[in-house]
Amino acid sequence: MIMTSSFFTGIIKEIDNEFAAVASDGISAGDITQYVDTGSYILNALLSGSVYGGLPSNKITAIAGESSTGKTFFCLGVVENFLRSDKDAGVVYFESEAAISKQMMEDRNVDTSRMILVPVTTGQEFRTQAIRILDKYLEQPEKDRKPLMFVLDSLGMLSTEKEIRDALDDKQVRDMTKSQLVKGAFRMLTLKLGQANIPLIVTNHTYDVIGSYVPTKEMGGGSGLKYAASTIIYLSKKKEKDKTEVVGNIIKAKTAKSRLSKENKQVEIRLYYDERGLDRYYGLLELGELGGMWKNVAGRYEMNGKKIYAKEILKNPTQYFTDDIMKELDSIAQKQFSYGSD
Repeated sequence: MIMTSSFFTGIIKEIDNEFAAVASDGISAGDITQYVDTGSYILNALLSGSVYGGLPSNKITAIAGESSTGKTFFCLGVVENFLRSDKDAGVVYFESEAAISKQMMEDRNVDTSRMILVPVTTGQEFRTQAIRILDKYLEQPEKDRKPLMFVLDSLGMLSTEKEIRDALDDKQVRDMTKSQLVKGAFRMLTLKLGQANIPLIVTNHTYDVIGSYVPTKEMGGGSGLKYAASTIIYLSKKKEKDKTEVVGNIIKAKTAKSRLSKENKQVEIRLYYDERGLDRYYGLLELGELGGMWKNVAGRYEMNGKKIYAKEILKNPTQYFTDDIMKELDSIAQKQFSYGSD
């Protein structure tokens, strides 16, 4: 018996599963049709294999690092670019650290009129409120849905209702239900985010694995986020100075897990603390050198028949990174970061 499309359509109607579809029609919760530009070409390449890509528009991306790595500033940089790139876009920012303010966001040019800040204390609060917002969003006709992004900053600071009750009762016990709660929350959210075409960025803390033969970082919060995230990026940093003043971070970003690009790849991105945010062009000189487009000789790059210092190029990036150069860099990025490319 040859299966017909009408037979499959009948099955889908019978089981009444809103996420089910004939594979040839596309999988609403699985197929990636769009990417969200992060504001950094080299970070886009690391995440998606293309300098013109970025975060998948319907998946969970985890950003993990030690305290003061710049995870919140990093998220605000991505948020600022997301809002700037589409005047109809909006952001729902779930915040558990009480670490950001209106002034902090405005200092980084974030359009606060298109951003909802949702303080959350427990995993239950985050799960319930996120699902309510998603359900409300999905009630709209598809043509009326405006681009939306979720951010959870941070998973590691979320408590549980049991943990709060135990603290009130002065019980000194560890809540063993937290990892199960996190896993359950992401199980519920993953399909709905895919169906709604909404990206979720989750920040989390890392810790040193004790007893490991090789120094190893691990992400906290159990296995729930590890399984649910399509991409996990580990961040580490060094200070970026302008003379003696610290003006930002040079952040090392490494793919600990990726379903979209090669794992264990690492790039450096520059994040300013002020309104400049993520440096769009930082890292492209190194990418071009890796692909043989130019050479670095004593800190100077040979471009257009001239030897120019990196600092000078990055001061006037559009003068040097022309459309043709960017296309060539994109080809190199695909070879370096995309699956199936060597």
